[in-house]
Amino acid sequence: MAELSLMKGNEAIAEAAIRAGCRFYAGYPITPQNELCEYMARRMPEVGGTFIQSESEVAAINMVYGAGAAGARAMTSSSSPGISLKQEGISYLCGSEVPGVIVNMVRGGPGLGSIQPAQSDYFQATRGGGHGDYRTIVLGPGSIQEAVELTMLAFELADRYRNPVVILGDGMMGQMMEPVQFPDGPPPQPPAKPWATTGTRGRGSPNIINSLYIEAERCERHNQRLQEKYRRMEENEPRYELVNPEAEYFLVAYGTSSRICRAVVGRASRDGLRVGMIRPITLWPFPRAAFDRVVERARAFLTVEMSAGQMVEDVRLAVEGRRPVHFYGRTGGVVPTPQEVLARLKLVVEGRGGES
Repeated sequence: MAELSLMKGNEAIAEAAIRAGCRFYAGYPITPQNELCEYMARRMPEVGGTFIQSESEVAAINMVYGAGAAGARAMTSSSSPGISLKQEGISYLCGSEVPGVIVNMVRGGPGLGSIQPAQSDYFQATRGGGHGDYRTIVLGPGSIQEAVELTMLAFELADRYRNPVVILGDGMMGQMMEPVQFPDGPPPQPPAKPWATTGTRGRGSPNIINSLYIEAERCERHNQRLQEKYRRMEENEPRYELVNPEAEYFLVAYGTSSRICRAVVGRASRDGLRVGMIRPITLWPFPRAAFDRVVERARAFLTVEMSAGQMVEDVRLAVEGRRPVHFYGRTGGVVPTPQEVLARLKLVVEGRGGES
């Protein structure tokens, strides 16, 4: 590994993408991810890549579609309202099985909301915010170093499954600075893509990339094949971190909220409470196995989010009614404090944690 570098999250993700072999980036400025776009504008020409500041978010995602269809490792980034505009294009990428990486540095919403950090795009990312039956792998980094590692993984997974991968961060993750390390050596060689639209070069018929199937039965067969691919993702790709698996009470959080909960685990221990944490790293596929590991000894779960309550629904599905699931959240860009979370946790321990 190279020496440590102190970098903003947005810039670290951009550099990680370049080192993963990304050679096409299209994006449109929006706070709080502008540094990523700016960094790409400077670095892409240096590595022989292409940077385009598109005329809109809609244009950006469709440029990623075109570059990905031609075999390039391609990426776009934005923040909540901009990601909303990209949803039709993301559905097209999934329907056409074109790989690409999409970074969302979430801000408070709905609407224009605020430019402060939030986690209120969880439903949009994990349920497929566009039309049709599709899924994207969603990665939720908990540190800038992990954001680097997951960005590099995102390109690998996108190519492996011929599917878009979403990196779901937030305004705090994009703006904070931490030391990071990048792997030494040249970028990895992307896999062969015999399906890409690179021309026939005198060999056979041209490749056609398409998501339109006029006949209903043919469209259904296509959907069934996609669903089988998503089942393979669910089987092979769940990732999580489990802290204190012998605990009695478990906090559940991802991203920035997990950093706060990590501090709460330590404070709770000093107060004599046996508290652990489940941190989903893949938000889809959701790591249900983590809950199966602890649910028999757990007394209750407390899900902490910077939203009105979205991931908590996946937690309830994973727990399957076997234990109470409680929720604590702040919205609009307000970040919960360890003191607030610990106070709510103590109410859960006392049996006064509110509705499950």
